[in-house]
Amino acid sequence: MLDLDSCIERVCNCELLTEEEVVKLCFRFKEILMDTPNMPAVRSPVTVVGDIHGQFADLMELFRVGGPCPHTNYLFLGDYVDRGSNSVETILLLVCLSVRYPARITLLRGNHETRQITQVYGFYAECVKKYGEPTVWREITDLFDFLPVSALIDDAIFCVHGGLSPSLLTLDQLALLDRFHEVPAEGGLADLVWSDPDPIRLTPGR
Repeated sequence: MLDLDSCIERVCNCELLTEEEVVKLCFRFKEILMDTPNMPAVRSPVTVVGDIHGQFADLMELFRVGGPCPHTNYLFLGDYVDRGSNSVETILLLVCLSVRYPARITLLRGNHETRQITQVYGFYAECVKKYGEPTVWREITDLFDFLPVSALIDDAIFCVHGGLSPSLLTLDQLALLDRFHEVPAEGGLADLVWSDPDPIRLTPGR
């Protein structure tokens, strides 16, 4: 039996969960995400959070200033890992909170929630350094395949990590997208996590 409150307390103190606990935690979250749509509905008030990138101290400060979960509702837009030195603690805390308080916190997938990118920008190396082998990295990157790719706040505000896709013209098309796999090089799923606004089209007078 996984003691989520104990896991949350230990991760908040920068203690690593055991490999067995990570496996169980990811399994529990996958069970929840299997029934989560590509675009879950989120109700305000909610605090929307951008890239964390392994900055665990910043995440803890965010909860200190914005209020702890579950007292504050949170929507995270992705990019939890890579670059920072505490990606493991960052993603594990967010997953623990998501399993413990699924109605209070929503995690979306960003472009760094992939196997390929995490092998380049640090998360893979951090997992191997902290656990001695890559099992935890495999478990967490498998979990990334289950994360939703967008959210809709109050039926009015569309939230996504990257941007819009020319291959997904309606929300109904987005709802039918198969998200349960690695992000491909192109297509709707890739656009949702990767695409940025065109700077030429945003230039005044054009």
